[in-house]
Amino acid sequence: MSSLYERVGGKPFFTALVERFYKGLATDPLLRPLYPKELDASKEHLGLFLEQYWGGPTTYSDQRGHPRLRMRHAPFVIGVAQRYAWLRHMTAAVKAAGLPESDEQELLEYFAMAARSLENVAR
Repeated sequence: MSSLYERVGGKPFFTALVERFYKGLATDPLLRPLYPKELDASKEHLGLFLEQYWGGPTTYSDQRGHPRLRMRHAPFVIGVAQRYAWLRHMTAAVKAAGLPESDEQELLEYFAMAARSLENVAR
């Protein structure tokens, strides 16, 4: 069975996904302050992480070590509002890809779980 990375077309898919996501994020008043002024490094990190997570090359870990997502996001206030804003932009980016329903659902379920796991402020 092929990995999702292979099924969706590899690096070009994830590069486009991240670009769509960041296009929404760039003007989001709730999320934009959590990101650095220049977004290029953040885009690259997310793209490499997603490629690796979904079965692509291990470039992310080779360059940055273990993902440690909770630790890397701990300095930022991530509450329910931030989680839903992030998920709204990522969901739109995924849906715009026009993937087969099963691949779209697999991505969306992962992103919902990941967003929930990074929440670090009590409701």
